[in-house]
Amino acid sequence: MNFEELNLAPAILKAVQEQGYTEPTPIQAQAIPVVLAGHDLLGGAQTGTGKTAAFTLPLLQRLSESAPAQNKFGGKGIRALVLTPTRELAAQVEESVQTYGKYLELTSTVVFGGVGMNPQITKVKKGVDILVATPGRLLDLMQQGMLDLGQVQILVLDEADRMLDMGFIHDVKKVLAAVPKDKQSLLFSATFSDEIRDLAATLLKNPQSVQVTPRNTTVQRITQVIHPVGRGKKKALLAHIIQEHNWSQVLVFTRTKFGANNVAEFLEKNGITAMALHGNKSQSARTQALQGFKSGDVRALVATDIAARGIDIDDLPHVVNYEIPNVCEDYVHRIGRTGRAGAEGAAVNLVCLDEEGFMQDIERFTKQEIAVQVIEGFMPESGERAEPIAMGRQTIWGGAGKPPSRDVMQAAAKAARTEMLQRVRENKGANGNGNGNGNGNGDGAGRGHGGGNGGARNAPRSGPRPPQGDGMAPRPQGARPPQGGRGGRPGGGGGARTGGGGYGGGNGGGYGGNGGGYGGGQGGGQGGYGGAQPDHTRSASMGGQAPAPRATQGGQPDPMRTSVDSMVDRGRRGGFGGGNRNGGGGGGGYGGGNGGGFGGGRGNGGGGGGSRGPGGSRGSFGR
Repeated sequence: MNFEELNLAPAILKAVQEQGYTEPTPIQAQAIPVVLAGHDLLGGAQTGTGKTAAFTLPLLQRLSESAPAQNKFGGKGIRALVLTPTRELAAQVEESVQTYGKYLELTSTVVFGGVGMNPQITKVKKGVDILVATPGRLLDLMQQGMLDLGQVQILVLDEADRMLDMGFIHDVKKVLAAVPKDKQSLLFSATFSDEIRDLAATLLKNPQSVQVTPRNTTVQRITQVIHPVGRGKKKALLAHIIQEHNWSQVLVFTRTKFGANNVAEFLEKNGITAMALHGNKSQSARTQALQGFKSGDVRALVATDIAARGIDIDDLPHVVNYEIPNVCEDYVHRIGRTGRAGAEGAAVNLVCLDEEGFMQDIERFTKQEIAVQVIEGFMPESGERAEPIAMGRQTIWGGAGKPPSRDVMQAAAKAARTEMLQRVRENKGANGNGNGNGNGNGDGAGRGHGGGNGGARNAPRSGPRPPQGDGMAPRPQGARPPQGGRGGRPGGGGGARTGGGGYGGGNGGGYGGNGGGYGGGQGGGQGGYGGAQPDHTRSASMGGQAPAPRATQGGQPDPMRTSVDSMVDRGRRGGFGGGNRNGGGGGGGYGGGNGGGFGGGRGNGGGGGGSRGPGGSRGSFGR
């Protein structure tokens, strides 16, 4: 079959041919006639099978044959609405609409979060024929009264399973309540859970069903392999595989945002250009990462499941599951990034003992046995046993066999949190000493003003003037401290209201220390609100020697030892102490350093103030 046999308009066929396509894919050949006939559709297709064109082409055809509508603002009415789970996928779908509809007199736009709302408001009020959107931003516009969906004739839910996984079900139902009941509805999903079937029963009327691959299976042209690996050797093995095979383009999946940052940093240090892609990245950073990956400037893109949903590269050759997903459907979505449009692809799974159970579940779910290949030098150490995996507040079991008792899991989670917080405190104390002045490089040369070790917040104001600059001697009467551009407010040591003096206590001080930012200091960088990365995580996560695993009798995991990589992100966010948020020094952040709380260390509030309680200094943002 060719596209001419699908009875598409000449203008659409011309655009398709310009893209080099002559024959429709199976999902296109089955879905396009159904949509053109006006039926509701339930489509089951993996990513990479051409499903975007399967609904885009007939949607364009139907709209080109009907008269434009008018919205309540006097502009063009939205006649087709496409909902997608992520920004990247929304942008990809709208690009397809533009590409295939270039010779039609139809207009379209895309709206999603992470960017300014005002330009989007202007476009939707002026009116478009086709709107592609993510649920969150669409609801924002609806609630502000800036969007009229009363003329929608065709509604498309793309990757509906992922929308439900991301918790958008209530948002989707609100959108359904805002569009006309008399409309054509199309629902596409790679997997079919009971929730998807319930949604389809609510949304679709006498739908035609199109299934191009068996339920919950992976694309057959993808070669899959399992590499057993020691818990502390994953990063080294990943770098080894990429360099050994000289891969120029590989998509790496991690379980957490912190893990994505961590792996990307390791690869960069080992000579492999890499960038992380996850929800905490700004839209501009996400766009930059995707563009660099597509152009070949970035060899390895390290992503979380949700962020990778919009990646659309026809010839992506390699996908690596650095961490095995605990949800089987996620595995199908992950490896579906490769082997697209009939091309060959390879999916590599790095499986440690903690994840053997996850991998067995995936094999049962996809009804296939995946080949195991051992790479010498990277196998688990003798005596290494499965341990619970800490994911934020949750601790999960992914090892083979029966999970440990609930008490053991709870003890493991508590031990992991205690260990992680202790390392954060130790690291913060080591980096956050607030003694000394810094050479200011803020808006000009010179020295910023920073206090020494702070006193109590509510100390009396009477008595000798607190020391300035380096905290060693009082400033002579009438003299002005040396200026360094905007050098910051004079601070000082104990006896003042704050625990570290000025905006710039500690090393670097002032608005402009060596590290720039508000706090100056030795460091700089981004970090979270919390302390810097703990030492134990650097060793376990950056390729160093991980702590030796231990197990109790009977093979049960030791409750005092658990995987804590994914918990460190919470440590970096804890409180306002530590970290390098505003370009501060070693303690960084709004405070950090010895004092904890808001005060202490090298940052906005300097000095080495004490705790928040009696006799210590909270720092109060260093005022």
